[in-house]
Amino acid sequence: MHQEILANTGEVSTAVLMPSSSSVAAGRDPDALARDTEARMTDDERFSMLYSLMVRVFGTSAREPRVPADVPAVAGYVKGVPRLGIPPLKLADASLGLRHTDGPDDCATALPAGLAIGATFNPSLARTIGNLIGKEARARDFNVALGGGINLVRDVRNGRNFEYISEDPLLSGLIGAEIVSGTQEEGVIAVLKHVSLNASETNKFFLDAIIDPAAHRESDLLAFQIAIEKSQPGALMGAYNLVNGAYACGNRAILQETIKDAMGFKGWVMSDWLAVYGWEFALSGLDQHAGAQLDKQEWFNGPLRQAYEQGKVPKERISDMVRRMLRSYYAIGIDQQRAAAPVDFAAHNAVALQAAREGIVLLKNEGQALPLAAGRQRIAIIGGYAQTGVLSGDGSSQVMPTSGYAAQVPLRSHPLLGTTVMRLFGSSPLAALRKQLPEAIIEFDCGAHIADAVAMAKRADIVVMFAYRHEAERFDSPDMTLPFGQDALIEAVANENRNLIVVLQTGNPVAMPWRDKARAIVQAWFPGQLGAQAIAEVLTGKINPSGRLPISFPFDVGQTPHPTLPGSDVELGTPIKVHYHEGAEVGYRWFAKTGRQPLFGFGHGLSYATFAYRDLEVVDAESLTVAFTVTNTGARQGDDVPQVYLTDAAGDWRMRLLGFERVSLRPGESARVRITADPRLLACFQSELGCWRMEAGQYRIALGRSAQDLELSIELCLEEREFGR
Repeated sequence: MHQEILANTGEVSTAVLMPSSSSVAAGRDPDALARDTEARMTDDERFSMLYSLMVRVFGTSAREPRVPADVPAVAGYVKGVPRLGIPPLKLADASLGLRHTDGPDDCATALPAGLAIGATFNPSLARTIGNLIGKEARARDFNVALGGGINLVRDVRNGRNFEYISEDPLLSGLIGAEIVSGTQEEGVIAVLKHVSLNASETNKFFLDAIIDPAAHRESDLLAFQIAIEKSQPGALMGAYNLVNGAYACGNRAILQETIKDAMGFKGWVMSDWLAVYGWEFALSGLDQHAGAQLDKQEWFNGPLRQAYEQGKVPKERISDMVRRMLRSYYAIGIDQQRAAAPVDFAAHNAVALQAAREGIVLLKNEGQALPLAAGRQRIAIIGGYAQTGVLSGDGSSQVMPTSGYAAQVPLRSHPLLGTTVMRLFGSSPLAALRKQLPEAIIEFDCGAHIADAVAMAKRADIVVMFAYRHEAERFDSPDMTLPFGQDALIEAVANENRNLIVVLQTGNPVAMPWRDKARAIVQAWFPGQLGAQAIAEVLTGKINPSGRLPISFPFDVGQTPHPTLPGSDVELGTPIKVHYHEGAEVGYRWFAKTGRQPLFGFGHGLSYATFAYRDLEVVDAESLTVAFTVTNTGARQGDDVPQVYLTDAAGDWRMRLLGFERVSLRPGESARVRITADPRLLACFQSELGCWRMEAGQYRIALGRSAQDLELSIELCLEEREFGR
C-alpha cells in the first residue's frame, strides 16, 4: 500500500498493490546471470544445492559433520560453489526476530507477535521491521531469513496464530510483503511461509485440508499472491499438511500450476523441515529439501540423483530448480560482498517498542476508565507474571531478547513433540507502571490465591488484572478459555472492585465471561522485549492506543466454522480430513455470511481521541478508487485506521476488505484519504477458466471503523471483466 501525503492539502492517497521497487541489485539481470552460471555447473554442483542440512539435528547436541565448523547452529546450511562465486546458504529462523541457538548469548531483538504487527495496520512499520531482521541476520553472516508466516487465521485455537498476521488476505499480503521487502533491502533472502493451509497444529503431519480450489485462490493463496507480486520474495516454504489429497510440499496443483505458472513466482520453493516423502516431490514443483537429515531419506540428495540418472527426472527440471535458486541469489545480491555494520540495538529497541505501541488494541473503555489518572491513588496489579516480564510464544519463532529471559516455565512435554516452555522477556509491567505513575501506591499480588487477590482489590481504587494464555508451535489450545482458573479470579476481583481493567497477553482470542464486569479491556498480544513499557504507556495515556484487531474475536468456539478442534479426538499419527466448508469466507467474512455478531469484530480498536468520516465518493469507477475525509473530533492527537469494504457484488452477497489507511491527526485536523482497490477483491476466481471474473452490475462499497461498524456506503456500476491468473 503506497501512501502519499500531498503538501498543504491534508490529502492522503493510497493505492493498493501499486508496483513496488525491485530489490534486484542495480545493473544486473538475475535471470541471465542464473542461466549463465547454471550452464557452467557440474551435476555434482547442481545437486549439492538442492537440499539443506541442519547444523544440529533436533534433540541432539552433535553437529552435522558435513557442515563447516565455523557455521553456527542455524536451521539450515547449503554448500556453495566457490569456483563460480556461489556463496553457501545459512538459513536462520526469523519470524519474529532472528533466532539462532549456539549459546546463551545468542540474543537478538525480540519483536511483538505477528498478530501485534498485523494489528498496527501499518505497512511502513512492517518494512522497518524487515530492515531490522535483515540487518541482524547480515551481522551474523546469515543470508536467508526464514520468516514471513502469512497463513490466514482460520481457527482461533491454532498454536501458531501468534506468528501470523491476520485472517484477511489483503492485510496479510501487504504486511508480509513489506517485511520481505525490508529484509531483502539488506541483502538477505526472505522466505514466505507456509504454502498452504497450515491452519492448525493438531496432527498437522497427517491432516488433509480439503477446500474448493477457487475458494483457496480467493483466501489463503491470494495472501501469497499479493505478497509475491509486491515484494518478489527469494523463496517460499511449503507446509506440513496435505491439501486436497496431496502433501503441500509435493502438491503440483499448488506449487507448479498456481504459485509458479499462474502467479509467476520466480524464486524457489523449499520444504518445511520433516515434510518430504519422496524424490518425486521435485516433479511437483518443490525445488529444495530443507533439513534433509530429518526425513527417512535425504530425498533430493542420493535418491533424486539416482532418478535423474535413470531418466525419471528431466535435466531441464534439475536446471530449473538450480536457476530459481541462483536467480534469488543474484536478485537479492547475496553473492556480493557487503560489510555488515554493527547492530544498533538501541535503534532496534525503538522499532520493537513502536511496534508494541501501535499493535496494542483497546477493546473496551467504559466511562473513560482509561487512561489512568496521574496522582496519588492506590492501584492493585494482579496476576499474569506482571512482576517478572511479558510473555512470548514458543517454537521456531522464539527469540532470545537482548536482555535475556526473565523466566522459563516448562508447561508440557510430549514424547514425539517435545517440551513446550513459556518464556518471559525481562520487561516487567509492574515496574513500568510504577515508573509511569510515581505518585501512585501500587501493590502486586500474583493471583495464586483468590482470597488474597480479592483482599488487595478491596482496598484499591483501581485494579489492573494481567491475564495470559501461552501459545506454541506443535500444540493447539483445546478451547478459548484462560488457563489456571484466571476467569474465576477475574470474576472474584470484579465482584469486589468494579474499577477493573483487564490486560490480555494472549496469542489468540479468548472467551471473556467477565467482560461486562470489566470497565476496560486491553489486548496486548505477546508484545515483545519492550512490551511492558508499551503497555504502561497506553494504560497511562502517554501513548494513545491505535491498534486494530487483525482477527475477529468470537464469543466462543461455537460461533466459528469448526466448533470441534479437528484431530483432537484421534491419536497422533491418525490421518484426518478437515473440510474447510467456509471456503474463502474466513473470519469477518464468515460472521457476515452467517449473520452472527462476534464479541469484537475484525478492525475494531478504540482510541482516546474520536474521529468522524464524511464525503465518501467514487473518484474513478474504472480504477476502483474511492475517497473520503477523516477528521479528528477529539481533544488529543491520535491515529485512526478507516477501512473500506465491499458488501455487495452485483446482487451477490460478498464481504471483502478493499483497503485501509493509518492516518495520524491532531485535534480538529482532517485528511482526505483515497483508496484504490485490487479488482480481485471484487471478483471471483473461475477455476474452469483459470482467471478472475467480475460480474456486471451494482457494487456497494462501505466505509467504517471495523467489519462490524460500517458508517457510510456508496454504489458504483461496473462492467463485466475477466483478468489475470
